[in-house]
Amino acid sequence: MSGLPAVDSRAPDFFIVGSPKTGTTALHRMLSGHPQVFMSPLKEPRFLASDLLPRPQHAHARREEGYPTTMAAYLALFAQAQANQRVGEATPTYLWSRTAADAIAELSPGARIIAILREPSSFLRSLHLSFLKGGNESEKDLGKAISLEADRRSGRQIPRSSHRPQLLMYSEHVRYVEQLERYRARFPPERMLVLIYDDFLADNRETVRRVLRFLEVDDTAPIRIRKANPTVGVRSTGLRSAAGSLVAGNSRTARAARTTIKSLVPQLASARAHRRILFSEPPPPDERLLLEIRKRFKGEVVALSEYLDRDLLSLWGYGELG
Repeated sequence: MSGLPAVDSRAPDFFIVGSPKTGTTALHRMLSGHPQVFMSPLKEPRFLASDLLPRPQHAHARREEGYPTTMAAYLALFAQAQANQRVGEATPTYLWSRTAADAIAELSPGARIIAILREPSSFLRSLHLSFLKGGNESEKDLGKAISLEADRRSGRQIPRSSHRPQLLMYSEHVRYVEQLERYRARFPPERMLVLIYDDFLADNRETVRRVLRFLEVDDTAPIRIRKANPTVGVRSTGLRSAAGSLVAGNSRTARAARTTIKSLVPQLASARAHRRILFSEPPPPDERLLLEIRKRFKGEVVALSEYLDRDLLSLWGYGELG
């Protein structure tokens, strides 16, 4: 991190740190509608995780998409906040990050931390599909993608289109207790709110009100319910990779290709057509693979149940695994 903010700068006083695919976008939108809350207009600034930097060949896309690369640019995201508002941002990979907790504590020592956790097998399936959609992953088989962790940790089997291959260590995403401990080491328990995704799905409104009470703002204000982003499948990883290269590329060839495609087939320029061509309904889950994942990570669920003093084994059906 590039130093503490100036005295007159407004830094966030709460952070939604994760996990991905747990409704953090919907929560961000619902909180944005509260008069006493100001959320970063950029949903995932990612700035406070130095271990989330993209590969050099993708760094230009990060700048073009408006992601802050300096402390001044990061703090500018919150410049419009009013004095009476809680100020927050949501970067769901902060929970995965090994550097974000320390960076947040340095920037905003009194910050409040919000995390949402999801049952490991459904989470990893959804995360894998999300990585395929975003071009970070090219291996369509989740089981094989997980088995590639050792190779990828050594720099092998990395998809050419992968912008943040460090995130492809799937097992690291469900080390929930280890992740929470990084924040507990810097923030007292009363400054941390750990939510369970099932509760959010069951009652969006009450979960949001619980967050509002945690933030000590009016929890009786009307809440406009927002749906979580749907999980989608990818029709072709090759087509997705080519499209991503054209969209993100900054070379003369990429710019010329974009212009040519739009002039020849103008309807492809629309976001709706783009989604229809590249994405589809997600494939049915591989129940045998999900069972293997559940068995592999049962120990994590046991540890999390003890850590949160909540019976997640029963909630997530792990008690039946033996």
